[in-house]
This record gives sequence, C-alpha cells and structure tokens, in this order.
Amino acid sequence: MFKFLIIFVGGGLGSLLRFQFSVFFSKYSTTVFPLSTFCVNVIGCFLIGLFYALSLKYTSSSTEWRLFLITGFCGGFTTFSTFAYENIMLLREGNAMLFVVYSISSFALSLLAVLAGINIFKLF
Repeated sequence: MFKFLIIFVGGGLGSLLRFQFSVFFSKYSTTVFPLSTFCVNVIGCFLIGLFYALSLKYTSSSTEWRLFLITGFCGGFTTFSTFAYENIMLLREGNAMLFVVYSISSFALSLLAVLAGINIFKLF
C-alpha cells in the first residue's frame, strides 16, 4: 500500500508542476506551437533518464525513490495524452506542417533527452 501512496504523491506533484508550466506559457507565449507540452515532455524525459542513471549508479537507492521519482513524479509531469490531443487540434486547424514539426521534434528530442539524462553521469 505504501508504494501506491508514494506513486500517488509523486504523480500529484508532477501534475501540479506541469500545470504551472501551462499557466506560465499561456501568459508569455503567443505561438500556435504547443510549447508548454513540448518543454514538459522533453524536460520530463531528461529527468527520467537522469533518475534512472542515478538509480544505476547508486544501487543503494530504494525502490520507493525510483517509484516516487520515475513512475510518480515524471509520469505525472509528462503528458502523452495532451501531446496527442494537441496534434489532432493542429491538424483540425489546418496546421499540417506544424503537426509534422511538433510530432517529429517531440519524439526525437524526447529520446535524446532520455539518453542525455542517462549519460550525464559518464562525464563525472
């Protein structure tokens, strides 16, 4: 039962931070490009890679910390459903080129961000 609780708390914190990103970007971004979701997903992917690498390097880190940070926090912070919804909205609004750019750049940069997060510890 404790594992459910720590995932719940981590997911809630990640979701709240994602919401704050949305509020910030809605105030300061005038672009049609879904910048908030794009940034959240790339940052979240970097964090997942980083937390995963930390758990490998420090094998004494508990399962609970991994569940809290990776499954909970990063799972709540990142958002594939919003990404998919925004892609559909771009297509419906006739922004096919922006749809392609958003989809490909999100996929590519998210994968690179995970790799960067994992490999950052090789520098130290």
